[in-house]
Amino acid sequence: MTEDLIVGEDGLARPRWAASNDMLRTYYDQEWGMPITSEAGLFERLSLECFQSGLSWAIILSKRESFRQAFAGFAPEHVALFTEDDFERLMNDAGIVRNRLKIRATIANAEATLMLREEGGLPDFVWSFKPGQTPAPHSFSEVPTQSPESKALAKELKKRGFKFVGPTTMYALMEAIGMVDTHLVGSHRRGSSGIWA
Repeated sequence: MTEDLIVGEDGLARPRWAASNDMLRTYYDQEWGMPITSEAGLFERLSLECFQSGLSWAIILSKRESFRQAFAGFAPEHVALFTEDDFERLMNDAGIVRNRLKIRATIANAEATLMLREEGGLPDFVWSFKPGQTPAPHSFSEVPTQSPESKALAKELKKRGFKFVGPTTMYALMEAIGMVDTHLVGSHRRGSSGIWA
């Protein structure tokens, strides 16, 4: 077993990042890498990955409930209607990450999500970039940060008006929603999405 995996008191092996505190361990054990196929669910993950850019995931996760309240439960039809007053409200909300570009991007992405319904919707669009195989990393150094599919997804989303959707951010999204399985080999969660054997 690699030094990047830690066996917890429960006898289960997890990556070092997921063993550092209860919040991250629960997220890893119950959510990360599990398939998300609803529009609201995908819009939320897309938005949170956007806000996470340049920050630690632990910061975003600790503020997730505040983000949900601030962004109307990440219902894209509501966020798309946000006004300048809403923007100012968000910029003054200490419960979220107050980055004006990321807030503007999230509102724009809500509008783009609604437009994407004409092409079958965000879930079908994102999942159409699922690769033919997934990595099988034994250590953090073997986990990719982007892929041909994440580059293609980023490019096509940008064409449709999405912002803060670079190839690295899109790869993180693909990991979070189970489109690729980057659980380390030996982790108790490897293969848990049901998508990859």
